[in-house]
Amino acid sequence: MSDELEAASGALRRGRLVVLPTDTIYGVGALPRSHGGVAEIFAAKGRPMDRPIPILAANAEDLFDVVVFDERARAVAAALWPGPLSIVLPRRFDWPYDLGGDRATIAVRVTRNEVARRLLERTGPLAVTSANLSGSPPAVTVAEARAALGDRVAVYLDGGPCSDPPSSVVSLAGEVRMLREGAISLEQVQNVIE
Repeated sequence: MSDELEAASGALRRGRLVVLPTDTIYGVGALPRSHGGVAEIFAAKGRPMDRPIPILAANAEDLFDVVVFDERARAVAAALWPGPLSIVLPRRFDWPYDLGGDRATIAVRVTRNEVARRLLERTGPLAVTSANLSGSPPAVTVAEARAALGDRVAVYLDGGPCSDPPSSVVSLAGEVRMLREGAISLEQVQNVIE
């Protein structure tokens, strides 16, 4: 697997796309600082530019340069990461990369998938969203991702089938709000905060 991970990290540095397994589904990722990588995700998926792309990382510390963690966010991250929970937080004013959508907040997540973590340890945080055409069902195997995205993707990392429940998305930018119900409940998040 180390050769595939090296090929993937090299492709990402050149602004190319990589498909990788996550906690729940296959994702397509780009290096935010690479030239044209994030724009290529939007183009490959046919994703509207007003739907921002989340950031995936190997650990919470790698996200401290991306978003602002208050006490609530640090507590939730410590208790529920790594795992299938994206937290929407205020973007750091000095993090310059365009992910689409508004420029005020970013959804961030730390994955527990071993293949993804090994890649993220080499690259740092990646912009990652579902590896499918916009509006189509998410890919749960690398074959489904390849059928959807074809040669728009430079490297496909196969981590076997992904079949866990979808990730939850909770906003901690202001009041606590569940934006997408998934594997982790709002009650779990609120219990950590309280």
